[in-house]
Amino acid sequence: MSTLAFVVGTRPEIIKMAPVIRECEKQSIDDLIIHTGQHYSYDMDKIFFEELELRDADYALRVGSGTDAEQTGRILVGVERALIKEQPDVVLVEGDTNSVFASAFAATKLHVEVGHVEAGLRSYDRFMPEEINRVLTDHISDFLFAPTAKAEATLLSEGIPKNKISVTGNTIVDAVRQNLKLAQKRASILEELDIDKRTYFLTTAHRRENVDNKARLSGILKGLKALHDEFDAPIIFPMHPRTKNRVAKFDLALDGVISTPPIGFLEFLLLEANAKLIITDSGGVQEEACTLKVPCITVRDNTERPETVAVHSNLVVGTDADQIVTGARAMLNKPRNWDNPFGNGDSGQRIVAVLKSAFEACGVDL
Repeated sequence: MSTLAFVVGTRPEIIKMAPVIRECEKQSIDDLIIHTGQHYSYDMDKIFFEELELRDADYALRVGSGTDAEQTGRILVGVERALIKEQPDVVLVEGDTNSVFASAFAATKLHVEVGHVEAGLRSYDRFMPEEINRVLTDHISDFLFAPTAKAEATLLSEGIPKNKISVTGNTIVDAVRQNLKLAQKRASILEELDIDKRTYFLTTAHRRENVDNKARLSGILKGLKALHDEFDAPIIFPMHPRTKNRVAKFDLALDGVISTPPIGFLEFLLLEANAKLIITDSGGVQEEACTLKVPCITVRDNTERPETVAVHSNLVVGTDADQIVTGARAMLNKPRNWDNPFGNGDSGQRIVAVLKSAFEACGVDL
């Protein structure tokens, strides 16, 4: 019996990998889950696993925070030890974090095949650590699961053989569809915040290039205040710990914003689904907004999800306050009738089918 090893390190990775894990369980495929603990301890993320109805991780590495080198090194050592002990046939990683690259690198050095879920995304901004991680991971992977034809074209343009690439759609569509009904049954976040559907704006900001830069973070916050003043709409801002720390360090004001601690995926999904507009620097949130038919503006200078811009679900506006307001006006006037470029919600099935077919061709049952 062959084994798939899933490596996850952040909550977005857990969300996006969950549909593939569920499909393996549905087909009784032997697998194991390694949780690196890149952002949170496994004790904190266990709640997240329970919320998504996933079984506990088999390994909790608890690497914690640190510089890129420190974190990558600890993940390399921990993942290598787990892989040597378990001897899986394929390691699956998702996205662009240090956990993704370090785990793929550890597997490659052990001659274990690597599957990269969400391959081929590019911002073409090498100042973003995520861009380095995703490029390197793509070029050492054996199975590249591109979410769109555009992502496939990017991989081909970089010389990656076509036979390694499969266009599968994005597992975020699976995750949104699988969990939205669950969220509607369980979550009461709108009542808790005393807000009504389609009356509020939802905001997230966590990327280093934004929150570690006083001028950029200040521009975002000024833009949020201007939006509040113009539209008289509550602006809900679940604040990442890094962002909260920088707001305090830079002595910036949170005028017009309802700041909350980080919230669970189901609650956040419900907030997304019922928002009037989403303002974010998160790639995953851009995808979720597109899937949920909620207009989005991205407070960055670029995006590795250009498909969202192409279908007019998203607009990249930077961090200037005036541009944020102008972008919001434009998106609020657009009809919510775009086609979802990320697939039909069957990406988990497609990914598992590709792996099974590849191993069966070698005479191995997965």
